[in-house]
Amino acid sequence: MKAFLILEDGHVYEGTSIGSKKEIISEIVFNTSMTGYLEVLTDPSYTGQAVCMTYPLIGNYGICYEDMESKKPWPDGYIVRELSRMPSNFRSEGTIQEFLEKNDIPGIAGIDTRSLTKLLREKGTMNGMITTDENYKLDEIIPKLKEYTVKDAVKRSTCSEITKLPGEGFKVALLDLGAKNNIARSLHQRGCEVTVYPAFTDAKTILDSNPDGVMLSNGPGDPKECVTVIEELKTLYQSGIPIFAICLGHQLMALATGADTHKMKYGHRGGNHPVKDLKSGRVYISSQNHGYVVDETTVSPEIAEVAFVNVNDGTVEGLRYKQKPVFTVQFHPEACPGPKDSGVLFDEFLNMMKEGGR
Repeated sequence: MKAFLILEDGHVYEGTSIGSKKEIISEIVFNTSMTGYLEVLTDPSYTGQAVCMTYPLIGNYGICYEDMESKKPWPDGYIVRELSRMPSNFRSEGTIQEFLEKNDIPGIAGIDTRSLTKLLREKGTMNGMITTDENYKLDEIIPKLKEYTVKDAVKRSTCSEITKLPGEGFKVALLDLGAKNNIARSLHQRGCEVTVYPAFTDAKTILDSNPDGVMLSNGPGDPKECVTVIEELKTLYQSGIPIFAICLGHQLMALATGADTHKMKYGHRGGNHPVKDLKSGRVYISSQNHGYVVDETTVSPEIAEVAFVNVNDGTVEGLRYKQKPVFTVQFHPEACPGPKDSGVLFDEFLNMMKEGGR
């Protein structure tokens, strides 16, 4: 069956329908990872977005449910050049086509994903529609595309109740803003007792549990939309408890301490982004997935200093706070799959908790 990807600037790509046949409108983004398509599909940070994979063949090692980064997939739609229908992998439990159908995610295959990616890099992230309706009317669709915005992304992707991973080491409170499983797993593997809290949990509830440290997770959407979360982070910051934040958590902590964020032209999404540690001079290869960034010019030098920068474009990739035991990164040290260079940052967090705060 034919399918069409229609962009808000009027571009139309014709391909083949994959997955669900339903029609969706979403923000169109691209990911440059060569592997890890299941981890991409199950990353809550893609809530409200349709993902174009730039690697030309997707699905060749099938679906391995053990590798999922959350309980379900989150993107609105999926865009690929070629979808492998016959995976070869002893761990495979099904095809990506079956996975998309089961989870009611529509997609399109057979389009020129290189052309689409170059267009998004040139014009910036755009909204689009995936449809199987051959009688579509551009003059009716384009206004709808231009009106679309991602709303309540964190509310949709956070957990609904408090859960706990038992451990004999430090007690860590993980605020789930749309967390990937491997954040909790990375802490648990280091012996920590991890208690996962829904995103809108108040600071008092977290502090009353007497944790040794607080972890702020990744998540989707515009950080400025999380007004109530930002207010609670101000209390956590002032408490002096050790805090480590990743991705959206990094942006929210910056907003809570007076800095600003803005939307990037097309974001960073992939598994090969170089970031430089300004203290050691070391360059990490990192996994990233974000469309917003902290504005360096708004970071008060009395409150924090830039700790990491993106080697490609110089954007802020991490902050180290001067008055409180807090450090944050824009990239994903828990990346799974992906480069493990920056996994040592979890050890740094453990050292921070060992030294204590407050």
